[in-house]
Amino acid sequence: MRVDLVGSLLRPVSLTDAFIARGRNEIDHSELESLQDAAIIEVVKKQEALGLPVVTDGEFRRLNWQLSFSSIAGWDLWEKSWQMFLANPSMLMEGEKPGQRGADAVETFKVPATEKLALRENFPLKEYEFLQIHSNKTAKAMLMGPDRVSQMCDIGGSKPHYGDMQTFLNEVAAIQNNMVGELIEVGCQYVQLDEPSYTGYVDRATLERMALRGEDPMENLARAVTASNLVIEGYEGEACFGIHICRGNRSSMWHREGTYDGIAEYLFANLKFDRLLLEYDTERAGGFEPLRYVPKEGPLVVLGLITTKTGELEDIDSLITRIEEAQKYIDIDQLAISPQCGFGHNFLSEDEQWHKLEIMQEVAEKVWN
Repeated sequence: MRVDLVGSLLRPVSLTDAFIARGRNEIDHSELESLQDAAIIEVVKKQEALGLPVVTDGEFRRLNWQLSFSSIAGWDLWEKSWQMFLANPSMLMEGEKPGQRGADAVETFKVPATEKLALRENFPLKEYEFLQIHSNKTAKAMLMGPDRVSQMCDIGGSKPHYGDMQTFLNEVAAIQNNMVGELIEVGCQYVQLDEPSYTGYVDRATLERMALRGEDPMENLARAVTASNLVIEGYEGEACFGIHICRGNRSSMWHREGTYDGIAEYLFANLKFDRLLLEYDTERAGGFEPLRYVPKEGPLVVLGLITTKTGELEDIDSLITRIEEAQKYIDIDQLAISPQCGFGHNFLSEDEQWHKLEIMQEVAEKVWN
């Protein structure tokens, strides 16, 4: 596949209103789910009409993308997610503005483990099973990666259940490995881990916090890569596995800065994924030079060149030029194109969103066909 989607799509206003109504107990869960079903069927039709080879449910069942790891005993993301959403459905916190750096959720959304973690319900499995019924295209399942989960964990408040982050991270990876196994068992052919946490290892503010805690960033990175690989261990070759890396994406803001240069050699040599979906829509991501570390005959690099943060439409020739620049460091047969992240909760119109995806399709046809 030379084009890809990261996950979320702009949800209809009617669906946002339904979430608000559910949060206020004005409708019950079955009513919300019925509205979600209808919205997902409609958004799948639109993706198929564009000729996209892969479809998602737009993450229309989630208040936020992090809730893929939510139906877990000992790990409650829903209560705080509802509080934050109902306080401001636009997802902008006090003092924040679109187009600027926003507060990092790993600092503002800390959650302790209140007991030993255990899987209650495989939320991405529920999403996938409905999606695959309503599309004959490749249906993608998306999970929040284990390192991101660990960065959100209040480990001090998690004792006596977890005395250190390594033990907690191992538990998360094991649970997610079971989740992946259940997805594979029902026929899922494309599973994506979302790991915006990886850019924390090049972001100055995040690195400063690690230093204050006496942590070695490269040791943390190595631990994170091991955990990501553990999630798909035993299922290699049974499905396509992608990993998405970005600098944050909420309400048309970003949360981290820094190029891939400081982590690329280790990251690209050690991740065992089939597709690397990398943010590349702004100068914050730096140049394409780090792609020289991607092993030949290795993973396919999906260049996130289409921004989801604004409605400004990309120029086709400029996008083709950027792909040609990337070719200096990696073979064209190891490249594809996508948005840099999901569209959900950002400030652009649905028409602009679909037009951007049309542009992505046109670029792919010109470059690879």
